[in-house]
Amino acid sequence: MMNPQNRGRRFRLALPVFILIAALGLGAIVQWLWNAILPAAANFNTITYWQAVGLFILCKILFGGFRGGPGHHRHHDKWQRFNRRFGRGGREEIMAWKNKWMQMTDEERRRFRQEMRNRWRKPPENM
Repeated sequence: MMNPQNRGRRFRLALPVFILIAALGLGAIVQWLWNAILPAAANFNTITYWQAVGLFILCKILFGGFRGGPGHHRHHDKWQRFNRRFGRGGREEIMAWKNKWMQMTDEERRRFRQEMRNRWRKPPENM
């Protein structure tokens, strides 16, 4: 029978290898997608495999982060506090808007839509 301490040690040693293999595999996918779509659609140059791996890692750092592992839930708690403080209450707020919308008359809905178009500078539609 395997000692639980050895299993944890093996996992810690295997994890970096798995991450490296995943990054290299995803780099190939990024290269394939870039070279298949962007040169034809936007007149971009094709990229090499290592440029794709670097682009993938850069995008993970800038946009996605590297979630998981101990303590990754702390960011979720920060966002929950932010949303509560600045009025993004989640499901309750959505349901309140839905109830308000359902209770509006057709004229109130038309005025509301028109006001939103005016605020966002969209041309008015004939209704």
